[in-house]
Amino acid sequence: MYREFIKKQQRPLLIVISGPSGVGKDTVLQRMKELQLPFHFVVTATSRPKREGEIEGVDYFFVSPDEFLAMIERDELLEHALVYDEYKGIPRQQVRDAFASGRDVVMRIDVQGAETIRQLYPEALLIFLSTQNEGELIARLKARRTEPEEKLRLRINTAREELHKVGLFDYYIVNADGQLDATVDAIVAIIDSEHRRTNPRQVHL
Repeated sequence: MYREFIKKQQRPLLIVISGPSGVGKDTVLQRMKELQLPFHFVVTATSRPKREGEIEGVDYFFVSPDEFLAMIERDELLEHALVYDEYKGIPRQQVRDAFASGRDVVMRIDVQGAETIRQLYPEALLIFLSTQNEGELIARLKARRTEPEEKLRLRINTAREELHKVGLFDYYIVNADGQLDATVDAIVAIIDSEHRRTNPRQVHL
C-alpha cells in the first residue's frame, strides 16, 4: 500500500507556464534552464520567422506555415493555435518521451493555448504569470520594440483581455521587476508541493 502511494507521487506532471505577452515567460524559463532544474522544457513549434539571436531547436522549431499545417494533419501536436497571425504548437512526441523518462514537462504557452490544455488535459498544472499591474505590463510591451505600432496595439489589447482569465489557472505568480529568482523559487515550490499531494494529478496523453 505504501509503495503504491509513493509510486503515485512520482508520476510526472504536465506543467503550463502562461500569461500575457510581456510578463516574462521566456526570461523565467531561461533562468530555470540556467539553474539546470530537472524538468523537460518543451520546445514549441512556430510558423513565425526567426528573430535575431534565436536558435533553432532551442528557442523554437521554426517551420513554414505549410509544414505547420501538415503537422496538424498528422496529429503531431498536443495543442496548437493561431496567435498574432502565426501558428504555435506543442510537439506531442516531446511530451510523451519526457513522460516515459519520468520527468516533469514544462510548457511555455500563451493563454489561448493554456485554455486548450485545460480542456484536453484537466489534470495539467497551470501557472499564470503576471506583472504587478496593467500599467507595468503595457510599459514592458512598449519597451521591447520588437514590432510595429499596429501589432503593438493588438498585443496590448489582447494582454488586457488575458489578465481577466487568471481564474482558469491553478496558481498565480507576480513576476515583478528585479525579482526573477523569487519567481522561479515560487514555481519550483508549487511543483514540489504538487508532488506531495495525497491525490496526485494524473495526465493521460
